[in-house]
Amino acid sequence: MPWNSKNYPTSMKNLSTEVRNKAIEIANALLKEGYKEDRAIPIGIKQAERWAEDKK
Repeated sequence: MPWNSKNYPTSMKNLSTEVRNKAIEIANALLKEGYKEDRAIPIGIKQAERWAEDKK
């Protein structure tokens, strides 16, 4: 199920808006590549957090 800014996994609710949007983008891309939701979500969150750190 693709996510968006209004419908996203509960585990993303405490992320900043910018990081959450990036995590959603990454997780959706992983789903398209065939990853299961239970793997796409944590990978998306971790990569989005790294992305935000690299922007600093």
